[in-house]
Amino acid sequence: MNAPLLPARTATGSTQVGPVLRVTRLHKAYADGRTILDGVDFALAPGQSTALIGANGSGKSTLLKCLIRLTEPTSGGIEMLGQDIRALSPAALRRFRAQVGIVWQKHNLVPRLSALSNVIHGVQSRLSGPRAWFQSLAPAEVRAEAMACLSRVGLADRAEARVDSLSGGQQQRIAIARMLMQRPAFILADEPDASLDPQTGEEVMSLLLNLVRADGLSLLVISHRLEHTLAFSDRILGLQSGRIALDLPTARADAEGLRRFFDHGTPA
Repeated sequence: MNAPLLPARTATGSTQVGPVLRVTRLHKAYADGRTILDGVDFALAPGQSTALIGANGSGKSTLLKCLIRLTEPTSGGIEMLGQDIRALSPAALRRFRAQVGIVWQKHNLVPRLSALSNVIHGVQSRLSGPRAWFQSLAPAEVRAEAMACLSRVGLADRAEARVDSLSGGQQQRIAIARMLMQRPAFILADEPDASLDPQTGEEVMSLLLNLVRADGLSLLVISHRLEHTLAFSDRILGLQSGRIALDLPTARADAEGLRRFFDHGTPA
């Protein structure tokens, strides 16, 4: 069952005017001649939850990494939260990334540390050194905020538990709580349910969407499960051969057409 949500904090992205993300003619090619992204264009409105789908190798994860320059695009424009991402210096880019919450398939938690210490690490942009890692060294207000984030994902009672003693679904919830500690203005998620069984994956996706909506945030999530795409998004974008080949409101989506797109990249 989904944990009840605590009252949401004021969303840092709630005053965004215009698209929260605009991608213009984005290209990514490698030296060996492979073109992964071939002129990607789209924009996301504030408060919108968008699923990005496509067959394996269609460029979904590459696109997500390009958006925050973990992978450098070859050409094209990326404007996120009013910032020209490609124009940012390395130092400015590091500061900007603190505004973007990211949920990966592999959550990169520290197994030997407690759930609370892992969540506190979400404030590394605000604290330095051991204070950003260990609950005993963090300021009282940071520990309180971390506990509130654990409560929002239904794991306040496991705050002192070592991460390696928890289930995969619980670990992904901790990763989401850590992301909430950043107070993000926009959230990117790369198949956050990929390593989970269907029921646990559904619970995690439902939790993530509820948190996004409670805080008035925008979400772009790579989805590999048809049922989750239909249940947990407002809009669907489909990548095919490095281009956006599908763009429609989820309410208008045809399940069988989407299944073909998942399997073969054939437009619905």
